[in-house]
Amino acid sequence: MLGASEHIGTNAHVGQFASSGTMSSADAPADRFERGTIRRIEAKEHVFCDGDPRTHVFRIEEGVIALSKLLGDGRRQIIEFAYPGDYIGLGTLREHIFDAQATCAAKVRCLSATALEQEASRDASLALRLYKAVSAELAAARSLLVSVGQQSAMERLAGFLVGLSARTEGDENVVKLPMRRSDIADLLGLTIETVSRTITKLRTMKVIDVVRGTEVHILDGDRLVELAGQ
Repeated sequence: MLGASEHIGTNAHVGQFASSGTMSSADAPADRFERGTIRRIEAKEHVFCDGDPRTHVFRIEEGVIALSKLLGDGRRQIIEFAYPGDYIGLGTLREHIFDAQATCAAKVRCLSATALEQEASRDASLALRLYKAVSAELAAARSLLVSVGQQSAMERLAGFLVGLSARTEGDENVVKLPMRRSDIADLLGLTIETVSRTITKLRTMKVIDVVRGTEVHILDGDRLVELAGQ
């Protein structure tokens, strides 16, 4: 997110940031990222932490990064997952306001935050795309707030799977889960036990099947959407 948030991405709860445009290839932010430094992140390693100086913007190349906030009582609230192609670390604040931690082995490409901000100040099309991304992100954050505050466990989990399916390349009925069930629980405001029971119920209803614990096969997409309340 920008400003109060940290992530520009393309998943179900997050607004989209398209790096393509009408700029010349020499000046395009995408090309700047190609010249950025690659950093490999191990599972559970942090890209940055809440309170760290915001010096770089990161594009996810491989893996999944969880954006989260540690609450005063020690509980963790995951704000969103960032997937390949997503950007994290964008903002106007001097410090990061979330933790960014890899859920699995990952790779990110780093770009100076100052360089990107300078580019945006010179390029109106880039600034407009960032503005649109902020608007979409705020809408997605409100949607997540409604989901956690008002929806049932079934609606939350079904909506999460529908969102992953929508952004899956290739067969949208085969969804990878490169995160632990505890991570999903922390995103949806549920317990691990509730997530497991809900997955089992979806399997019993023959809406989904789970293969090797990390791959969800959607057997009845229409029913899944219905259960998500969408």
